[in-house]
Amino acid sequence: MARRRKVEVFSLSFLDVICCGFGAVILFYTIISAQSGIERTRKAEDLSAQVSKLEEEVLTGAKNLVVLKNTLQRTESETVSATSRATQLIDELQRKREESFIYDADTLAKRERIEKLKADVKALEANARRLEASAQVQSPRGELTGSGKSRASRRYITGLTLKGRRILVLFDRSASMLDEDLVNIIRLRNSPAPAQLAAEKWRRATDIGNWIISEIPESSQYQVYGFNTSANPLLEGTAGEWIAGSDAARRDKVQDALGQISPAGGTSLINALATIRSMRVPPDQVILITDGLPTQGASAPALRRFVDAGDRARLFDEAIRGLNRNIPVDVILLPMKGDVPAPHRFWGLARMTKGAFVMPSPDWP
Repeated sequence: MARRRKVEVFSLSFLDVICCGFGAVILFYTIISAQSGIERTRKAEDLSAQVSKLEEEVLTGAKNLVVLKNTLQRTESETVSATSRATQLIDELQRKREESFIYDADTLAKRERIEKLKADVKALEANARRLEASAQVQSPRGELTGSGKSRASRRYITGLTLKGRRILVLFDRSASMLDEDLVNIIRLRNSPAPAQLAAEKWRRATDIGNWIISEIPESSQYQVYGFNTSANPLLEGTAGEWIAGSDAARRDKVQDALGQISPAGGTSLINALATIRSMRVPPDQVILITDGLPTQGASAPALRRFVDAGDRARLFDEAIRGLNRNIPVDVILLPMKGDVPAPHRFWGLARMTKGAFVMPSPDWP
């Protein structure tokens, strides 16, 4: 009987199968692992791209923030500038309103003055007829005025009576007395002294001053001060003193001194009216010969600047503040072109002190 062949479980074929199976498993896991690595690499690249994008967005945001900060600073600067400009415009508007109120008041005063002048004209016509009827053959001393005091036909300033016992004459000798027009004033201000003394408006003013001085009664006392930025007596050495009306020699000296001064400088009304308080014995009548509102206060400003209508009105109010209203102030005004508020202001001063306000006709004397 033949011997039965021995069967081995772990034969070569079985081991091959087992090895192939394990190889397949290892290959499978190797493939899976490789795919996982590729996926992680791809995700890492995506994340890196997102990080780069975010970094770029952060940089862009930082740049935009700087731009916004600069824009905010400019906006704040423009806001401050606009606020300042708005304040200036508000102040300018307020000033224009004040000037408008002044002009409105001046217009109303002009209407009242026209009505008053109509009544005055009728009264003056009656006075003129009465004076013509009672005129004396001998000419009064008031006709002996002007250069050389030659006799000439005079039309007197009506409405102004020299009746005080102590008469103070304040004569404006500022540069504006050269002419009625500002351009001509500037031209004459830079001209030689003879041209200034020959200016038409200045000759009118000095003739009026000479007429006033010559008409002061002999029983009265008087003093004449010339003023621009300061006030000084025409006759040197007589500050604070009174001159007797009966002293003909000193009267001639005062008139000669008036003919030798020339207009210059600004106008300080407050310094002119201060002479009233400087007199040892106060006057009982003041005659103010001027042409407009003041341009300066008691002292010159630290910085030179344009003086507008509002400033001049304020300087006028400052000058008359504290003025003794019991002393009549008679105003003779030779107005300038463009100085619209001046007649109303000086008319108010004369009315406040119960004085006279006179604007001589252009052809006087």
